[in-house]
Amino acid sequence: MRSSLRAAGGRGLGLAAVAVWLAIGAPVVPAAAQEAPAAEPATCTRVEFESAVDSAAEALRDLNNKNRPAFQGKLRQLKEKRGWNDSQFLKEAEPFVKDEEIGVFDARTNELLMSISMLGQEGANAPEPNCAMLGELRAKMRVLIETQTAKWAHMFEKLNGELAK
Repeated sequence: MRSSLRAAGGRGLGLAAVAVWLAIGAPVVPAAAQEAPAAEPATCTRVEFESAVDSAAEALRDLNNKNRPAFQGKLRQLKEKRGWNDSQFLKEAEPFVKDEEIGVFDARTNELLMSISMLGQEGANAPEPNCAMLGELRAKMRVLIETQTAKWAHMFEKLNGELAK
């Protein structure tokens, strides 16, 4: 996994991979990703910066893998229930994946990704790793996962409400 998260140059943390997962709709959080943060050690390593990104990327992938099939299945149920043809479906399904609140989640996600990218690059490239920065990186990764979890919950709530009508 670590190699998949490195930038083309091989030295960066490759948060582009996380961004790609999110861009394709990675909006599933394992319990381990929700645990309270541990106190940061007095010393830390570049590998820990990479590991923090790897762990979050894995949690995001798991989140996406858990939610996407169920969400798509519910969308298909709604399509069948309403008798939509394919072109109607594309139009009618859009509000379930794109609305004002989802826009807020996406904007927050983009802010977090930019901040995480900067922190990850700085931490991995620093002559002496900054453990406080590692703590900040991990905290932002947790918020990113929480944001995506909330986005999925919002989308499911809307879709389930529509299916119940």
